Amino acid sequence: MPADPTDDGPPAPIEPHRPRYLMRAPPTPASFGLILLLSALLAYLTFGYHPSTFLSAWLLVFAAPAVLAGALTTGVAAAFGGRFEFHRGAFLALGVLTILVPIAALWRVALTYAPAQTPGVPLLAAFLVGPMLWFRHLSLYGVSRPSHLRSLPASILQPALYAIALPLVLPVRLEPTVALLLCGAIGFGCAVALLRAADRPLRREFQTSGVNLIRPLLDHVSRRDDGATQSLESFFARFAQPANLRLSLLSFFRDGHAHATVALPTVHPGPFAALGASDLPRKLSEELGPAAGTVLTPHTPCDHDLDLPSGEEVHRLGEAGRSLLASLRVAAPARASAPIRPSPTSLARAQLLGNVALVVVSQAPEPTDDIAFSVADRLQREISAETGLEIALIDAHNSYIQGRGDITYGTPIAERLIADARAAVRGAAAAAVDGPIEAGVGVRDGYDIGRDGIGPQGIRALVVRAAGTTTAYVLIDGNNLLVGRRDPIVRALEEQVDVAEVMTTDNHVVHEVDGGINPVGERLPTAALIRGAGEAVRAALADLGAAEVRFGVREITDVRALGPGFTARLLTSLGDTLTMFQNMLVATLLLLLTGSLVVAFAFR
Repeated sequence: MPADPTDDGPPAPIEPHRPRYLMRAPPTPASFGLILLLSALLAYLTFGYHPSTFLSAWLLVFAAPAVLAGALTTGVAAAFGGRFEFHRGAFLALGVLTILVPIAALWRVALTYAPAQTPGVPLLAAFLVGPMLWFRHLSLYGVSRPSHLRSLPASILQPALYAIALPLVLPVRLEPTVALLLCGAIGFGCAVALLRAADRPLRREFQTSGVNLIRPLLDHVSRRDDGATQSLESFFARFAQPANLRLSLLSFFRDGHAHATVALPTVHPGPFAALGASDLPRKLSEELGPAAGTVLTPHTPCDHDLDLPSGEEVHRLGEAGRSLLASLRVAAPARASAPIRPSPTSLARAQLLGNVALVVVSQAPEPTDDIAFSVADRLQREISAETGLEIALIDAHNSYIQGRGDITYGTPIAERLIADARAAVRGAAAAAVDGPIEAGVGVRDGYDIGRDGIGPQGIRALVVRAAGTTTAYVLIDGNNLLVGRRDPIVRALEEQVDVAEVMTTDNHVVHEVDGGINPVGERLPTAALIRGAGEAVRAALADLGAAEVRFGVREITDVRALGPGFTARLLTSLGDTLTMFQNMLVATLLLLLTGSLVVAFAFR
């Protein structure tokens, strides 16, 4: 294999991917170090550089309250029933100082060029309390505990320590003291107004506070906390509706035991992280257990309508799978074909294995995303009725461009897909010959979601040798594959086998890290994907052995799924929430600054 098979030419142009990043707090020592630097800058901007006061202002008025608040926020929040991690407490204290710097800088400019019209340093010091409390309460209310009363003690910690330290550099006078209290009240009121306004879209649509979900979401992502997971899944379950699902198992048996199983549930592996059906490849593998051998769970044609809301529904799927596995029937007769693609532009490739047609759909190099279940259901029913064959259908999900590639019912691309699949199955049936079937599996694991964009199932390869052809089906546990990446991987694999296809699971567990969508190939270079896929295929080739193909289908009724429209409603509400938050963030900050300025001028 060449060192870098991508040398044949660059991948196809990739549409820019603009992920929505999750905020990650820096290491605590870094936060405290930056606190010291910003405190010195604030001391200079607020009090000027007077040797008699600068050091006290730097260390006692700004640095000490920030450091103490960073260190004590966790304990104070916990005392009132909240939770705020220590590194987040330090980062929050740093964030407060960060937003104060431009305010103090503008005030210093005004004092320099219009001293007669600008309130003096004592009123500037009072003015800063409003933004402090506003920012801290916004942060703590959602992350620590969504209660204004119980979050207030932790919110007020840094402003209170700052106010206590001010007399060390300023004489105590009634007017600045009253101004400080009024500015703090304005800051708290503006924070409450912002939180209520931002919460309105989700409350209106789902009768649920979105802010209440922030803490469980953080705990689920960072700790896989059972209580947090249950809380989030309970939210999704409230809106789920009954659906009839289908589970197909294509197993390769050796010596009476399953050596490898391709599991094909009509379940979408979402919605997010490890909630519900997300991380389905790992969950279903664990549910089926060792009796299934090595389990591969490719993406099947379906979308977010068939997300399962809870682990309980996934367990039902697992129970059906174990029962089906124990009753699989031999896919007689012992005939097989090479994978047949009717034309170079066909959307489908089919391989006959006994009386089962394994059909893999890919639009690559064109964008590929979800295929509606209704399209797949019609495809399977019509072709099965016409040929008498069982249809095992896979959506390769291997050519990602954001927002493109869906196949919906009744569209020209859906009709083309059905026609291509029918031609591929006919071709496979016509090319089938009697003879043995060999199968082998290989696994390349050790990948990290954040570093590599690949889920816990890693890269798995199923190699099938039949009808004189060796075929590799490579499955990457991830959310689609960036456009242009499939072809270099396939070309490299076809130096080891006759035919290769690379697929992804569409596992939404990869969404939980910085980067949101996190398609395969965004974090891991193509050359590294080629190496991983090649190692899995080599292991599968070494594992080749005579196998008996067994297949079965089980209908599972009244499984609760998120259903049509839920994801669109949720995303719309989240978009409205984000828009409302952005608008109200600006509005309440301007209101806070304006109100505090009125107070400062009133007491000038």
